[in-house]
Amino acid sequence: MKLLSKLAILLLSISLIPCALKAADASGVTAEIATEFEAAALESSGDESHAHGEHHGLPPAAVEIFNIGPLKITNSMVVTSVVALLLIIFAQMATKNIQEVPTGSQNFFEWLVESLFGFLEGIMGYELVKKTFWFFATLFLFILATNWFGLVPGVGTVGWETSDGHFEPWLRGGHADLNMTTAMAATFFVLWCIWAIQANGIIGVYNHIFGNKGGGAGIMKVFMIAVFIFVGVLEVVSILFRPVSLSFRLYGNVFAGENILESMLLLVPWLGWIIPLPFYFLELLVGLVQALVFMLLTAVFTLLMCDSHDEDHGGAH
Repeated sequence: MKLLSKLAILLLSISLIPCALKAADASGVTAEIATEFEAAALESSGDESHAHGEHHGLPPAAVEIFNIGPLKITNSMVVTSVVALLLIIFAQMATKNIQEVPTGSQNFFEWLVESLFGFLEGIMGYELVKKTFWFFATLFLFILATNWFGLVPGVGTVGWETSDGHFEPWLRGGHADLNMTTAMAATFFVLWCIWAIQANGIIGVYNHIFGNKGGGAGIMKVFMIAVFIFVGVLEVVSILFRPVSLSFRLYGNVFAGENILESMLLLVPWLGWIIPLPFYFLELLVGLVQALVFMLLTAVFTLLMCDSHDEDHGGAH
């Protein structure tokens, strides 16, 4: 169990962060989408912000900080790298001296991992969760830690203004960047395809999506085949849109939350220390809920395709 947890955090830093690097470097599309996503809000608040000498809030796209060769490092990528490093350090410290009767950080770490494993086992079954736990537990811990790290004072609010009056923060919440959420959703989609083929085979995947599940004979059988082919096409469209919905759901909630906090901070300057407090605690809850939702949706999507080989789970236990 402890080894799986350490591998989860390590695999996160190896796989997800390079995906975000490539996305930030090569995908101008996501930045354009993010810009359009918030264009109306920025336009409506822009004149008022300039009139009071204030910045617009968190920019819709991550800001480039520096380059490492051809790779463009953004402020959100700095935050995700720091969070991944902190998780790795915590996992190493908690499992450095394994005790038969756990105490301190080892006790907390084992409780966290075992709770997640038991929770996912109740949804997916033992065999499937044993195979995929490293990924889903990593998603939950990483998203939760990144969301809460984005609430640290100074993240998204301390930065500089450009010559044209636009505010650019030094640090930005990792999931307030569409590149990062897209990278995680794309990584899940690739793994989902691999797990689906491993569990069912290529023919099995085809039959799962397009196969005639209604039976019948003669003309009725032909009709049912046509119906399930049509349903299969809809299912393919649904599958292809899953990464899109996953990435936009997480990005939209985190980005909106950070802007709400800043708006409350600037609403009444002399009460800026107390007005955001209720929203701050709300964002702590939202960060937890979004981590749980992302993990649950990806787990259920995997279960829907791979559950046929785990039906004997109940009898085995």
